[in-house]
Amino acid sequence: MKYLKISIYTLLFTVLFASCKQHEEARRPLSRASGTFMKKSADRNKKLVANEEDVIKKIIKSNPKVKYYATKKGYWFSYDEKNPNETQAPRRGDIAYFNLEVKDIQGKIIYSEADLGPQTYYVDKQDIMMGLRDGIKYMHKGETVTFLFPSHIAYGYHGDNNKIGPNESLMCTVTLRNFVPDPTAPKTAVPAGQSTDAQASAGQTPKPATPKPVASKPAAPTKKDTVNP
Repeated sequence: MKYLKISIYTLLFTVLFASCKQHEEARRPLSRASGTFMKKSADRNKKLVANEEDVIKKIIKSNPKVKYYATKKGYWFSYDEKNPNETQAPRRGDIAYFNLEVKDIQGKIIYSEADLGPQTYYVDKQDIMMGLRDGIKYMHKGETVTFLFPSHIAYGYHGDNNKIGPNESLMCTVTLRNFVPDPTAPKTAVPAGQSTDAQASAGQTPKPATPKPVASKPAAPTKKDTVNP
């Protein structure tokens, strides 16, 4: 009976040990396969980006009369209408009002301005196409700009689940009608001694600035017969 128990325990231990070893060995190929898959996926993405950029560069080259500007984010833009009188551009928190037309990279309209209607965007505080999020901050009021966006900064591999397909480069034309500061944003306090534009327009006299303390020089010794003994 004693030998039977020992045999049973030995058999159970052997089975457990073998199953654990098989489980560990079975996980190794999965890890290797995962690493191989990630590398292949990264290579495919690099090729995809390179192919899209080649197409965009050919389009730019085929239009020598149009001046395109390359950006650090990996897209290009040209001015359809430039406003040299404006120097200010939208900043984080500003409310931008613009019109938008979206075409495929060959120039076929996907969404017209009428389809999309007037756009309102809180700069850097709303989730919109990555390219537009960056590009609109290059613009000045009254300008119309055409952007050429590769898919990785447009709608990526999933598209917009409507008319824009996966991995589709886009040509977007934007007219920035206006932009204003967010009225709900906290206002910056005016330093003491400085007048605001509102005060100046109301004819109020600005308060004099408080002079900064100046290190005084040692006083010369006074004589007893001076006015201030």
